[in-house]
Amino acid sequence: MVQVLRKYIRLFSILLKTSFIADLEFRVNFSLRIFTDIMWYLMQVLSFEVLFNYTPSIGGWDRYQMRVFLGVLFVVDSLYMIFVQDNVDRFADKVRKGELDFILAKPVSSQFLVSFQKIATASFGNLLIAIGFFVYAVSLIEDFNWYRVFWFLLVLPSSFIVVYTSRFFFTCLNLIFVKSESVQFLWYNCYKLGMRPDSIYFPFMKFILLTVFPMAFVASVPARMLLEPPNALLIVWSVLIGPIFLYLSHKFWNYCLRYYASASS
Repeated sequence: MVQVLRKYIRLFSILLKTSFIADLEFRVNFSLRIFTDIMWYLMQVLSFEVLFNYTPSIGGWDRYQMRVFLGVLFVVDSLYMIFVQDNVDRFADKVRKGELDFILAKPVSSQFLVSFQKIATASFGNLLIAIGFFVYAVSLIEDFNWYRVFWFLLVLPSSFIVVYTSRFFFTCLNLIFVKSESVQFLWYNCYKLGMRPDSIYFPFMKFILLTVFPMAFVASVPARMLLEPPNALLIVWSVLIGPIFLYLSHKFWNYCLRYYASASS
């Protein structure tokens, strides 16, 4: 087990180095990517700031708590952009061009290579900005209980896993359908549900966002760990949901591979 882990850590370091070298070949694009993402962060912050000029709370959270929510959203979204987005966006082309054959032939997990082959090193700048905004937002909370940071750090990996696996489920459909752009567009619209506090949705919808399609884990659940007293049931579910969805994504990946017609066929 330890040797396997070392193998994947070594592979990941190689992928990180090659990705950074490749990104530096297009330095203007490197800088523009950071700039466009910063503008997206500003639009999200300004949207809520304008709303709070007309209401004292949204979904039971005030202006300062909502800033913490946005800080969590930015951190999780930055991690998604760094490790996942470029790979899943290009997966359909790999299927059509037969490049997936080379990945399947390598002696490592094909799901790992498909998901993390290209690392968007430009987005590390966005991650630093997101962390900075998150720390700033938390520092503005009066009488903040710092012990809650432990529960937040416990839940954060599950938040990333949920975002990754939910996107990966939709990506796998490229193996079944030749053209699935509309399906991928559906995921982006579902992802937007996680960009708003889960408390604004009606109870049944909130239940769905916590269980079947857990977009509430994008930001709402980690933010609750920081802003509200610990909920034992939610903490246990947060710890379990990551491994469960990783297992399901692996099973679904193997199932969809049955429909893949390789370039050599």
